[in-house]
Amino acid sequence: MLLKKNTKPGQFKKYLFLLVLIGSIFPIYEVKSNNNLEGKNTNLKILDKISSKNELIKLNNNEEYLYKDLAIKSIKCANSEFDDNPEITAYIQVRDLTKNDNDNVFVFNGWMFSSSPSITPFDHPVYDIWLINCY
Repeated sequence: MLLKKNTKPGQFKKYLFLLVLIGSIFPIYEVKSNNNLEGKNTNLKILDKISSKNELIKLNNNEEYLYKDLAIKSIKCANSEFDDNPEITAYIQVRDLTKNDNDNVFVFNGWMFSSSPSITPFDHPVYDIWLINCY
């Protein structure tokens, strides 16, 4: 009795080649909603170390906000896409207005993280700033 194989030699390679070809023509994309990831407004909390008072300020991105001796600007903010461990990030620029000779130099210029503010700390003798929200 002679046993026959289900496929002829090379038939499997043809099907594999066709599958790869079809997969490259019609790629399967994972659709993600980016609507909630990037925000247009940033909430920051500022602590005045001298008076021990804190204040919540709301910034529109790409607009400078004057708070006492500071000029604060939020360039971009984003929420993380992970629900189990939410992370809020924002690119913040802060200038100290009391330094007249260095008015274009930033006291802080970088990314701020809500869950770990000590990664890139805002170091100022009078004020502390924390990232609260991005919406």
